[in-house]
Amino acid sequence: MNSQQFYTNRKTVFLLATLCCFLWGSAYPAIKNGYEMFGIAAQDIPSKMVFAGYRFVFAGLLLMVLAALQRKPLFALSARDWRGIGVLGLTQTAIQYVFFYVGLAYTTGVKGSIMNATGTFFSVLLAHFIYHNDRLTYAKAIGCLVGFAGVMVVNFSPDLLDFHFTLLGEGFVVIAAFVLSAASIYGKRLSQRIDSVVMTGHQLFIGGVVLTVVGYAFGGHLEGWTWASSSLMAYMVVLSSAAFALWSLLLKYNRVGLVTVFNFLVPVFGAVLSALFLNESILEWKNVVALVLVCGGIWMVTRVKDTKEDVAHS
Repeated sequence: MNSQQFYTNRKTVFLLATLCCFLWGSAYPAIKNGYEMFGIAAQDIPSKMVFAGYRFVFAGLLLMVLAALQRKPLFALSARDWRGIGVLGLTQTAIQYVFFYVGLAYTTGVKGSIMNATGTFFSVLLAHFIYHNDRLTYAKAIGCLVGFAGVMVVNFSPDLLDFHFTLLGEGFVVIAAFVLSAASIYGKRLSQRIDSVVMTGHQLFIGGVVLTVVGYAFGGHLEGWTWASSSLMAYMVVLSSAAFALWSLLLKYNRVGLVTVFNFLVPVFGAVLSALFLNESILEWKNVVALVLVCGGIWMVTRVKDTKEDVAHS
């Protein structure tokens, strides 16, 4: 079985995509716990950038070490490839996570995980204009409306009279979701000519360096290194490297819609894990309704029959 056959096998797609979504879902409570362990205040944006930078620099280095052990060419890339990886690192890692980290500091882990699910809808809309086998259909349009209804519901107060949406909180999480969707589709194109592990390693490292340098330049710092905080950082490094590398491989060999169907698991994992580790409430009726609507909307958007064009090379 070659790489394409392995990564297009439905059992493989199910297992790997579910693992990626679990790892991304666990990032919500991990990041918020990281802020507390490293003493990063909600308004301390530069230190958040340093925090994110360390995570992605080490994640990129980890992937490059793994690629080197597999004897993959790390630096045998053309100028065009380096430019593409640079753009990917700046967008998918640096810019996206500036919005994501700041946004998560001004909202709860439960709400953040649900708001970030809007990335699936952005992917569907962008894929419509890029891939001829991922056109926007009536069912997908209805699914988008249902999913966004869930996003709206989670922002209401319990009495439904006060719509709560802030630019720095929920707004930044949505912007991060859009940037990630666009960058992921761009990365799918790059992965057709660059090894996915090498590409992901370089882009994480480049984005991490940018975040670290800019964070320190604006007065950021990272203190409070203990066994607990170091272990948390190590976990975040592993989840970043594993999730991004596996997701890039799945997108390389499969249709965008086929892979993004599993994104419905991210808000579920994020909400449940946030409730467990951050002592946040998941049993409020609005959170339950929002989760049902978001997950139902994503299912409607991506419930299309398999075709011979599922493979990315179509």
